[in-house]
Amino acid sequence: MIKVMIVDDHPLLREGIAAVVDGESDMRVIAEAGNGVEAIDRFREHRPDVTLMDLAMPQMDGVAATVAIRAEWPQARIVILTTYNGDVAAMRALKAGACGYLLKSLIRTDLLTAIRSVHAGHRRIPREVADELAEHIGDEVLTERELGVLREVAAGNSNRSVAMKLGISEETVKVHMKNILGKLAANDRTHAVTIALKRGVIDV
Repeated sequence: MIKVMIVDDHPLLREGIAAVVDGESDMRVIAEAGNGVEAIDRFREHRPDVTLMDLAMPQMDGVAATVAIRAEWPQARIVILTTYNGDVAAMRALKAGACGYLLKSLIRTDLLTAIRSVHAGHRRIPREVADELAEHIGDEVLTERELGVLREVAAGNSNRSVAMKLGISEETVKVHMKNILGKLAANDRTHAVTIALKRGVIDV
């Protein structure tokens, strides 16, 4: 019997996944959590075989929770559930120690296979996510400062406002934006934000 824990901040989604899992003869849901902090506590208490972990949650996100859980239990098998098919978001999850990465749009068709596959010791990554990872494998990574600038731009702030918020000069913001456009192969600020959101470089 594969013991499964579901971690997601949406109760209805947890309920739906639980119904699917509990309908199988070889697996059952033994615990649920609504954020990363709860997930760590529930893991300590129940020691599930496979954890289905939402990526974006309040208090502590799925990547941070995965890092924390695997620091205590290196053999923990965690599948990230997400709406993001971007390569950067996937790479963060895999570097954190996730064994699988499942798009919520594919839960109906791929969930049970992913659980069994990860439980058997395999990695599980959707084809479209794997293609994104391969396409951007050699890309330059944005620095923390560049990420900060891009997040402020995504929030609708002008260069002057970004400079004031981050305590840097407007000219420095322009230099960072030039670097960001180059690294993301973007035509302008709006294009850069669109690409960054699609790839999971930043989220909203």
